Amino acid sequence: MSKTLFDKIWDSHVVKHIANGPDVLYIDKHLVHEVTSPQAFAGLEKRGIKVSRPQNTIATADHNVPTIDQHLPIKDQLSKFQVDKLTEYCEKFGVTLYGLNHPYQGIVHVIGPQLGHTQPGMTIVCGDSHTSTHGAFGAIAFGIGTSEVEMVLATQCIMQPKPKRMKISVDGDLTSGVTAKDVVLYIISKVSTSGGTGYFIEFTGSAIRSLSMEGRMTVCNMSIEMGARGGMIAPDEKTFAYLKGKEFAPQGDDFNKAVENWRQLHTEPDALFDKEYNFDAADIEPMITYGTNPGMGVKITGRIPSIGEVKDSERNSLEQSLTYMGFQAEDELIGKSVDYVFVGSCTNGRIEDLREVARAVKGKRKADNITAWIVPGSKQVEEQANKEGITKILEEAGFKLRQPGCSACLAMNEDKIPAGKYAVSTSNRNFEGRQGPGARTMLASPLTAAAVAISGKIVDPRDVVGL
Repeated sequence: MSKTLFDKIWDSHVVKHIANGPDVLYIDKHLVHEVTSPQAFAGLEKRGIKVSRPQNTIATADHNVPTIDQHLPIKDQLSKFQVDKLTEYCEKFGVTLYGLNHPYQGIVHVIGPQLGHTQPGMTIVCGDSHTSTHGAFGAIAFGIGTSEVEMVLATQCIMQPKPKRMKISVDGDLTSGVTAKDVVLYIISKVSTSGGTGYFIEFTGSAIRSLSMEGRMTVCNMSIEMGARGGMIAPDEKTFAYLKGKEFAPQGDDFNKAVENWRQLHTEPDALFDKEYNFDAADIEPMITYGTNPGMGVKITGRIPSIGEVKDSERNSLEQSLTYMGFQAEDELIGKSVDYVFVGSCTNGRIEDLREVARAVKGKRKADNITAWIVPGSKQVEEQANKEGITKILEEAGFKLRQPGCSACLAMNEDKIPAGKYAVSTSNRNFEGRQGPGARTMLASPLTAAAVAISGKIVDPRDVVGL
C-alpha cells in the first residue's frame, strides 16, 4: 500500500502497537525548556530514574527569560527559579543546556533548525505546542505535556494514538507583499481553529514549495492553530541546502548519505489522505486578525464579517471577541490606530523576518505613537542582525533590538502589552490576555508589522513599502 510522508516516518518509529490503543513511538530528539520541563526532571529524581538517552535531549532557556540585561541576575523570582532549576537538573542528568548568554541560546524552535539538530525523517517532541515548527524539515514534530516530557526523558519513547492524515495544497504564484505568515493565516481563516483536530497535516503545492525554509517553518508553526497535532512539508533541495554545514547536521560523506535517505521522504503519488483542501495562491493577500483566535482573520483590505455571515455556532464567539477587541461587525481595519508592534516569537523571530522589517523601514522613522519591540529568536539571529547592519537600520528608524526570548508572545516575562492597548504582533496567538491582561492583539506578518510601525495605524503594507 502506498504511504504518505507522515506514514513513512510514523510507521518506522513504532516500537510497539497496542491493540485498540496507542502506539509506542520512539523519539529521536527531545527539546526542553525552563517552564514545562523542570517538573518532569523532578519526577525522575523522586523515582530515582535516570534520563534514558541524555544525548538525544537539548535544553534551552527561552519562555520566561528577560529580554533586557540578560548579563545581570534575573530579577523576576519565578523566572529565576525556573531557570535555576533547569540548570540544576541538566547538570545532574547530563543534558546539554544552552542557558542565558550561551552563544546557542534562544527560542527552542528557532535554535533546533539553525543548529542542525532538526533533520528530515525525525520524530521530535517538546513541552510546547509549537513544536510543529520542525515539521518544515519533513519531520514528525508535536507538543507534549509535562507528564509526557517525563515519559520521554525516562524511556525515549511516548505513547500516542496515530492521527489521521490531512493534505493542504496551495498552488500558483503568491503575489507581491504576501508572505508565509499571510499564507497560514489565510488557511486558518478557511479551515477554522478546529478544522485540523485529530489530523496531522502535510502542506504541499507550488506556493508552499516556493517558500524559503524559514517561511515553511512559519506555516508549520501555526498548524497547531488549526487544532492539528502538527504539520509537515516534504524535504527538498532547499531543505538540504539549509542543513548543509550546520554544526549538528551530518558532515562530509555522512551528509551526502543522509541526503540520499532524505530524498525518499515524500508522499507516494497514489497515497490516500483522510481529508484534503486545495487553495489558490492568487486569492491570498496580506492578512490580519480582528478577534481572539487565529481563525478570525481577514484580508487587510477587507472588513470584519457581520454576525449573519458566520455560522450559528460561531456567533456568540464573534460577539464576545468584538466586545473584547473594541471593534464592530463590518468594520474595516485599515486606518485603526495601534499602540504596540511586536516582531519576534518562534513564528517570526528568525533572521529572514528581521531582514524583512529592516528592508521595509530603512530610511524611515516609526510613528511616535508606536512602541516597537523587536526580539530576535536566538543569540545567533541577534549576532547575524548585528553583522548585517540590521540593528543599525532599526535603531536609525527608532526601533531597538531586545535580547532573545519568547517575550511578548505569551507575556510570561515583563514584556506585556498594557490593558486596552492594541498590538500588531508577528506571534501565533491572539487569545484574550495572551500578550498581557486586557491586551488586544492582531496577528500579522513582519512586513505588515513594519508598515504599521511606520504609519502608526493599520495599513496595507503594499501601499507603504513600495511593493
